[in-house]
Amino acid sequence: MNRPLRPCRHPSCTVLVRGGYCDKHKPKENRSEESKQWHNWYNTKLWKDKLRPAQLMREPFCRECAKHGVRTKAEHVDHIIPFEGDWQLFISSDNHQSLCAACHGRKTAKETRKKIRAKRI
Repeated sequence: MNRPLRPCRHPSCTVLVRGGYCDKHKPKENRSEESKQWHNWYNTKLWKDKLRPAQLMREPFCRECAKHGVRTKAEHVDHIIPFEGDWQLFISSDNHQSLCAACHGRKTAKETRKKIRAKRI
């Protein structure tokens, strides 16, 4: 049985669809197939059991918040330089920093915007 037609989920779009978004407003795939493979490195035993915990032990508080005199517990291990498929850069402790969720989100969003702008050029 077909779903009933409903307006596209995009604000102010009135195109009727059976679910989600119309073709014009469907979210684009953000990650390439290659970057999805790199993302799986976060599921390795090395990352989960050694590298990530070691970084959070070395630096239990957010590095960015500390720059502003605020002491916030770190929850994320960030790659200072995006590793983009470079295994040595991924595992290098010199390329790791501890961040709180808010600072990590801001940094990631900034890097994403920068990549999008670079693709437009």
